[in-house]
Amino acid sequence: MPLVTSKEMFKKAYEGGYAIGAFNVNNMEIIQGITEAAQEVNAPLILQVSAGARKYAKHVYLMKLIEAAIEDTGLPICVHLDHGDSFELCKSCIDGGFTSVMIDGSHLPFEENIKLTKQVVDYAHAHGVVVEGELGRLAGIEDAVNVSEKDAAYTDPDQVEEFVSKTGVDSLAIAIGTSHGAYKFKPGQKPQLRFDILEEVSKRLPGFPIVLHGASSVMPEYVEMINKNGGKMPDAIGIPESMLRQAASMAVCKINIDSDLRLAMTGTIRQYFAEHPDHFDPRQYLKPARENIKQLVKHKLVEVLGCAGKA
Repeated sequence: MPLVTSKEMFKKAYEGGYAIGAFNVNNMEIIQGITEAAQEVNAPLILQVSAGARKYAKHVYLMKLIEAAIEDTGLPICVHLDHGDSFELCKSCIDGGFTSVMIDGSHLPFEENIKLTKQVVDYAHAHGVVVEGELGRLAGIEDAVNVSEKDAAYTDPDQVEEFVSKTGVDSLAIAIGTSHGAYKFKPGQKPQLRFDILEEVSKRLPGFPIVLHGASSVMPEYVEMINKNGGKMPDAIGIPESMLRQAASMAVCKINIDSDLRLAMTGTIRQYFAEHPDHFDPRQYLKPARENIKQLVKHKLVEVLGCAGKA
């Protein structure tokens, strides 16, 4: 099966009241853990590559690993650029075989965001590639994304129709209270998603796929695993999975997950070395890390996103 776009995935997800998991990848073990989980529960997948991951692993290596995963699993997989910040980066990914790109012009004035996004859409659509745009800004730090709380802004529903009609984007990332990275909320702060904004956006854009970034739940077991074995992570509160399930039952068709994968891998490796301080074979500590990523992803696909059995 060749790589696919997310267009048909999103249509089925919107109609079925579930969301597709979009998982960030950086190396072979992460790709294997994600795709093996999806194969076991028969779920469609979006594998996301950030600019940082592309620089770290190289474009060609990641594409060949994803091609191997498709051959191994037979799953429909979409390869997506996460937070592309320029036309040139999006073009490079499109030319290099990605089937979906995100152009993030959310830091720009509204009209400039439209102009940049439309430039990417025109090129992408001419090459059979779909495009995700963004309105509103999420706080937090993750890879190249670094937005302070004072610079964060909820999506304005009054802007979404004009943005989508003028740019021609295929999906829209909105800001309703999620945030990037593991440190989402201050101690005592209660996570709360603005479902009123999501509802209003879906009224303005009926049937149109909405995307949530910064949606890791910061699994406490992995934070504890890290801290028990030499780490110094402060208590972190992520997005409650009940809220993500509610969003997936509404207009949200794509939910991004990255930090949870990093925590699972790092926590497992730290624990392995604490228990086996004399080991030095990467296969020994990467194997359990890959397995924990697999179990984490299965949980997300089945219990949170609701996309198991939808491949």
